[in-house]
Amino acid sequence: MKTHLNTLFVTLEGAYLHQEGAAVEVRHEGKAKLRVPLHNLDGIATFAWDAYASAALMYACAEANVALTFHSPHGKFLASSHGPVSGNILLRRAQYRVADQADQAIGIIRNLISAKLANSRTLLQRTLRDHGGKSTDRIDALGKTVAFLSSRLGLLRRAGSVDTIRGIEGDAAASYFKIFNQLITLPSPGGIRLNGRTRRPPLDPVNALLSFVYSLLAHDCRSALESTGLDPQCGFLHRDRPGRPSLALDLMEEMRPAIADRTVLTLLNRQQVKETDFETKQNGAVILKPDSRKLVLQYWQERKQTEITHPFLQEKITIGLLPHIQARLLARHLRGDLDAYPAYLSK
Repeated sequence: MKTHLNTLFVTLEGAYLHQEGAAVEVRHEGKAKLRVPLHNLDGIATFAWDAYASAALMYACAEANVALTFHSPHGKFLASSHGPVSGNILLRRAQYRVADQADQAIGIIRNLISAKLANSRTLLQRTLRDHGGKSTDRIDALGKTVAFLSSRLGLLRRAGSVDTIRGIEGDAAASYFKIFNQLITLPSPGGIRLNGRTRRPPLDPVNALLSFVYSLLAHDCRSALESTGLDPQCGFLHRDRPGRPSLALDLMEEMRPAIADRTVLTLLNRQQVKETDFETKQNGAVILKPDSRKLVLQYWQERKQTEITHPFLQEKITIGLLPHIQARLLARHLRGDLDAYPAYLSK
């Protein structure tokens, strides 16, 4: 089991990352800003257009199995640094075989999407219980969506093809995001709202925050898969595409509602993130301001330290360790040690 380590997030434009002994040092305009021992890190992620790293640091990260990734300021994955390909070749060959056989992959895909829908339903039920209050409209809307997600779960159990599962997931996601504004409990009706799910680019503050947090979760999932020896680009649900970490996108599906969406809702409902924390570009894209990104990253790190009981292992773990555990459970299933992949179900 991989020890839970931290991730260093760098948002400073013009930052230069290099190796200083057994540590990574972040410099800006010739001055050292931060120094962190590499053995304390599980990943390094930059969120700036002109942040760069030395070749020596890239090599040190590869040797220490520290994921080094580069993102745009609003969270879009740009590139990652790798050393020589490592990992168990037998495990990767098993992964490729399953990915090429729809009848073998469908069990994994069904469990991933079933967990995503179940966790989405749990999030709605939590809101209904805690914030339903006397608002009949909210109770009715949330109740209908909970019932719809339950019906989609029933269809998933009988789905006979991957395309059918994709269709069920798409219908469920559309229903979930249609009701997402009911999860934002703000003092005034004219506050921050989701105007339909938009990506590449996000066109409102809620979409911008969702996309940014999803990119953080995808980074953690990719790092977990790489450290396990799996190929993050070879997925089961998401189709292969050059440069896309399809398996990382698969793995994060089950964790989106319980980890990413709850993070976004907490930041909005506590008004830690407001409309003034965003800026709109000329092309209509909405992104977080630099200082606001730092606030979100800080809360993300704090959230990852929260302890939960893993439903399959029945052990206390931190949320930050969850992607690593799920990656290892997936690897055990692919090796034949587990009859099925036990996707994560939140409470």
